[in-house]
Amino acid sequence: MFQYFPTNYVWSLAVNAALESGGRIGEIDEVCRPLRDLATQGDDPGTEAFFQAWVSMGEKLVALAEEDKAEGHFFSAGEKLDRAVQYFACAERMQAHSFAPRKALYSRYVALFQQAQDLMGARWERVEIPYGDEHLAGVLFHADGKAERQPLMLCVNGLDSTKEMLARTQITRQLNQRGIACLYLDQPGTGEALRLHDMPAMVNSEVWASKVVDYLEARTDVDPKRIGMMGVSLGGYYTPRAVAFEPRFAIGAVWGANHNWGEMQKRRLLREGENPVPHYWEHVRWVWGADNMDDFMAKAEQIHLNGILDRVRVPFLVTHGEQDRQIPLEYAHQTYDQLVNSPQRKLKIFTDREGGVHHVSLDNMANAGAFIADWIAGQLGGKLGPAV
Repeated sequence: MFQYFPTNYVWSLAVNAALESGGRIGEIDEVCRPLRDLATQGDDPGTEAFFQAWVSMGEKLVALAEEDKAEGHFFSAGEKLDRAVQYFACAERMQAHSFAPRKALYSRYVALFQQAQDLMGARWERVEIPYGDEHLAGVLFHADGKAERQPLMLCVNGLDSTKEMLARTQITRQLNQRGIACLYLDQPGTGEALRLHDMPAMVNSEVWASKVVDYLEARTDVDPKRIGMMGVSLGGYYTPRAVAFEPRFAIGAVWGANHNWGEMQKRRLLREGENPVPHYWEHVRWVWGADNMDDFMAKAEQIHLNGILDRVRVPFLVTHGEQDRQIPLEYAHQTYDQLVNSPQRKLKIFTDREGGVHHVSLDNMANAGAFIADWIAGQLGGKLGPAV
């Protein structure tokens, strides 16, 4: 993994996430160079300075985009706003829940994301899926081609990502060019659901996932028999659980297995594994709606896949980076081994040879994403090339 801050995994992981979501190395270096000394003090100190530095670059790009729009250069404006969104997202996700400016910045980058996609002419739409008295928000990117009913992958966040971050990684293009539409969802515990509607994460992910399937089955441009689900990081728990209890999913895939997240929290208390964000324990309590550590640990004990995966009766792909420093490789083997009734289960461990060896392949999402996209296309009847 590109270790921009040699002694700070969490801050370096954020740099990699920004790069994989469309950030430019020159702009990122301009942001991060003044932060190098602060980074040596640990994950939590200096996060407000981290926030200001990334926001400053985002603001510069927004101003430049306005100049482009004034000249009628809308593609250029959209590209700049698209990068500004990722820099704002990087600033926001690294702050403690109690840091007041983060909510306003989040709402702003959600709006800018939509503006950027429209200016760039993306084939996309915002969707709002009825859910109780509220809704679940998503962004849907349509596949290349003109099929009336396209196969679709529901793609869900991990612990600290948002739909805007995941949607701009390369797998969107990789799936779309293979004829697969992508719906990126802010499920409970993430993105808009958590920040704007106070919806904490749920152990029983099938509850919200089933509502999404209801919505997709009612669309005339989605093939109801070819709806799959994929999760990254903590989505490696949500997805297998949802597919196990919601039989309408045609396939499932995880990018980073998370077989026993609750057990991993006990290991984190013993200083095992790297954290994904600063202020980690405050963050997870916020995500799961826990008042204190005892409450959180009681909820965490329920977050595992043991005794569940024998219910999965559709093809399922488990992927993991060989050198993942957050979630041990052993959990990928546990998920795979327990998929005993999946007719086509597959385990792929990304190694140094192809890259993508770190958490969710943030060191190299291109090759790992292509592998996952090829597997999905093969299962859902997508394309594997222009002449295939």
